[in-house]
Amino acid sequence: MEALDAAILGIIQGLTEFLPVSSSGHLELGKAILGDTSVPEESLLFTVVLHFATALSTLVVFRKDVMDIFKGLFRLEWNDEAKFSLKIIISMVPAALVGLFFEEQLEVLFGGNIMFVGFMLLITALLLWLADKAKNTGKSVSYSNSFVIGVSQAIAMLPGISRSGATISTSVLLGNDKTKAARFSFLMVVPLIFGKIAKDLLDGNIAASTTETSILLIGFITAFLAGLVACTWMISLVRKSKLSYFAIYCFVVGLVAIIFEYVN
Repeated sequence: MEALDAAILGIIQGLTEFLPVSSSGHLELGKAILGDTSVPEESLLFTVVLHFATALSTLVVFRKDVMDIFKGLFRLEWNDEAKFSLKIIISMVPAALVGLFFEEQLEVLFGGNIMFVGFMLLITALLLWLADKAKNTGKSVSYSNSFVIGVSQAIAMLPGISRSGATISTSVLLGNDKTKAARFSFLMVVPLIFGKIAKDLLDGNIAASTTETSILLIGFITAFLAGLVACTWMISLVRKSKLSYFAIYCFVVGLVAIIFEYVN
């Protein structure tokens, strides 16, 4: 992978992480178009690093929320912050289990399987279309909702299934407020990404040569900067715009991906 390719993919990740259009799916499409020949394990490592960058940008944008949560936890009281933190922990369980027991199977799917990504984007489009039909409410995410949303997040580990699209759609279909669903969706992934990076460091999976490290660094920086811009600008867009717009986009991109793979 060249430096320019890494920068392009970083920008793609940063821009698509906060929209319900599957950042992982777009990364796989981008890799295929750019001719990335990385083995599945290396390809997944690059994807994880880019997600780590956008997780940091999420912390920067939501720094007030994160600080409020920590302050509430340090009071050692059963307050709103403690309840919200428990919901985040509950939502992490399904994805954590999938990551622990099915990591090798997931790695294979991150090797440029464009046909698979295309079909998953069609599923994302369906989820967004169904969520668009749901009425907006003032309801907050409950404990049981947290687990169900967590299952959606686990399924969204597949390339082409939008994590934010799946979790926000599931939350909205459960009757939760769209704004609160979006906030919960963006915050619930941060601990998982940091956990994944920590696991890879402890297992020795993140061991790259000088060249590979420079490529990862370029991708990380571009994804972080693009994520800052996208998070501040596009979160508002997600909350205010109809999800059907994104459903149409995912449907078109998924269809193009399937046709592209079939023709080639």
